[in-house]
Amino acid sequence: MKKLILFSVILLGFTAAGFAQTISKNALGLRLGDSDGFGAEISYQRGISSNNRLEFDLGWRDSNHYDAFKLTGLYQWLFPLDGNFNWYVGAGGGIGSYDYDNDYNQLGVDDSGTFVVAAGDIGIEYNFNIPLLLSLDFRPELGFGDFNDDLDFDIALGIRYQF
Repeated sequence: MKKLILFSVILLGFTAAGFAQTISKNALGLRLGDSDGFGAEISYQRGISSNNRLEFDLGWRDSNHYDAFKLTGLYQWLFPLDGNFNWYVGAGGGIGSYDYDNDYNQLGVDDSGTFVVAAGDIGIEYNFNIPLLLSLDFRPELGFGDFNDDLDFDIALGIRYQF
């Protein structure tokens, strides 16, 4: 009887390990968001464990009226769905800087500053059998500062190379 229970536990362990999703140690690519966010961002993901990772995104905006950048860091938890699909949630924050052009400001003076954001993240991703990861996520951000002082919702498509 003890051998049967031991065999069952070992078989169950191998079965669970066979279906467990492993995330790549590193992934680098682009996160392409809407215009409420910063548009295109360079995105880097670093796997911490089999279902946790860090994500760092550097976004920039260069327009006729101002230049700005934002660096965001998130801690994410991954949960397997079906096949190569995962869904994930995360929380984190970021910091940014902006610089308005003289012509755009009504007073004609150069205006610049910094801002911080608190961010959440929820999304779904597909891990291809080749080193390619596609994701679609929703990121609400609460901003603090003159440039970004409200609640913004950013929806983005991510494409990353895994290594």
